[in-house]
Amino acid sequence: MEERAFNLFAFNAPSWSLFWEYVANIFYAFILYRIGRRTHTVLIILAAAGICSVSYQAGNLLGGWAGSNFLDGGARVAYSFLAGLFIHRVGWIIKNRIGFIGMAILLFLAFIMPGSKWNWLTELLVVLFYFPLLVSLGAGAHLSLLWKKVCRFSGNISYPLYMTHYAAIWIFGNYYTSKKPPVGELPYIIIPGIILLVTFSYFVMLFYDIPVRRWLDQKRRRK
Repeated sequence: MEERAFNLFAFNAPSWSLFWEYVANIFYAFILYRIGRRTHTVLIILAAAGICSVSYQAGNLLGGWAGSNFLDGGARVAYSFLAGLFIHRVGWIIKNRIGFIGMAILLFLAFIMPGSKWNWLTELLVVLFYFPLLVSLGAGAHLSLLWKKVCRFSGNISYPLYMTHYAAIWIFGNYYTSKKPPVGELPYIIIPGIILLVTFSYFVMLFYDIPVRRWLDQKRRRK
């Protein structure tokens, strides 16, 4: 199948965001962990200004994955990383009893936000304010033991799923554009596909991701 979107990381396109996360972590290791709250606040304001500029010029916050919008990814991670770090340092944790279902609904509202000519503003407001709010609420949510297990499993499988799902998207996209299946058939393809993806990701997590993380952690501890 041909590469249609001219991704920077053609072998596995989602790696573009991981690249910027590596950059953010390098900055944290050498600079950000040393700075005080006042400097941190100034950096957040500058990052917010940067992401506002990117959103206005591009019309959205979808960039970062291609050569033409490469630096947009830097603006995206700069604000979000700094905001998350600030929430942790300051302790802006909102204790609540919304629970897993309530948090899932709040997050789902962001996913179903309709597109319009005002995307540059609506997406910007979600990233600047709504997502940090969800982080604070999620960190302070009271959960039962069962939902804690669900959250822990979801967190563990999120990375393997993120790094293995893209091939399935291309396969489905190629099938959809070439065969043009009727809409009524799509649930019978998408739902089993999601189940297979999660199952495959689970085995990747179990037999690759966790053992490699454990091995790296052991090496770090020995040093």
